[in-house]
Amino acid sequence: MSLLDLIISPAAAQAAPAQQGSPMSLLIMMVLFFAVFYFMAIRPQMKRAKEHRALLAGLSKGDEVIMAGGIAGRVEELGESFVGVEIADGVKIKVQKNAITAVLPKGSLKSA
Repeated sequence: MSLLDLIISPAAAQAAPAQQGSPMSLLIMMVLFFAVFYFMAIRPQMKRAKEHRALLAGLSKGDEVIMAGGIAGRVEELGESFVGVEIADGVKIKVQKNAITAVLPKGSLKSA
């Protein structure tokens, strides 16, 4: 009896090789992984993008908005891809339409 026999029994060393999974179980696992990924990552992102497109389509002159940098202002002019926003009395800037992240309720800027 050797030192190796004390550490690993000869019966365990002669056990059958590990069974390989069937190709069908691999396919099921891949489909399940993709389904979880779709419902946890892709679908919520598509929903947020759709809501943002609807927000931008519904913009009108006079709306009070928040932009990506946290700047708040009132929409003064609308273009195809740019929006003119008044951020203070007499101070107007042009920003990309996609930079608008939220539309505020009317009168929000007066209270600030």
